[in-house]
Amino acid sequence: MTDDALRNAHCEDEPFTLFKHWFHDAQISEINDPDAMSLATVDEQGTPNVRMVLLKEVNEHGFVFYTNYESQKGQEILSTMKAALCFHWKSLRRQVRVRGLVEKISDTEADIYYASRPRNNRIGAWASRQSRPLKCRFALERAVTEYAMRYAIGSIPRPPYWSGFRIQPLVIEFWHDRPFRLHDRVRFCRPDLNTKTWISERLYP
Repeated sequence: MTDDALRNAHCEDEPFTLFKHWFHDAQISEINDPDAMSLATVDEQGTPNVRMVLLKEVNEHGFVFYTNYESQKGQEILSTMKAALCFHWKSLRRQVRVRGLVEKISDTEADIYYASRPRNNRIGAWASRQSRPLKCRFALERAVTEYAMRYAIGSIPRPPYWSGFRIQPLVIEFWHDRPFRLHDRVRFCRPDLNTKTWISERLYP
């Protein structure tokens, strides 16, 4: 995409086409993890919480990532079924923000993705009690060894608590750096997930 991508963004019927163009550019230009995105949730007290996760799939239905449902982010999402994302591609001076509702992905989708992961990653999903206190590093290494022995032969089943979420956007905002901090910003909105028509508008930087 050219630097004029957002100049013509109002001509797009929906934001996913533009996102896919930008994501493709990022895969070419970013040195590390072009699929990295910050994930924001809130805890039981309503306090925001943010961390980095990796995008594994994107289409017109939303943005997919995988995690331990018993982790802090998993529990926070399950309590509200809402989340926000932010992609920042420094080499391109571009940012995309996403806000929306969350759904669990199907067991079939989770099984397929889990089976595609490196074997050590699958062992790690069993060994790590994600987000909970760890007495010492040795306790984690011992758990890894135990599960590696348990599943030394044959396939490694997906843990029942390990799966994915799909963030279904209600708002997607594109930001592109411009000289003198007069940045380009275009926001796409829809009132609910059943609405297929997006409304786009430009924002002051």
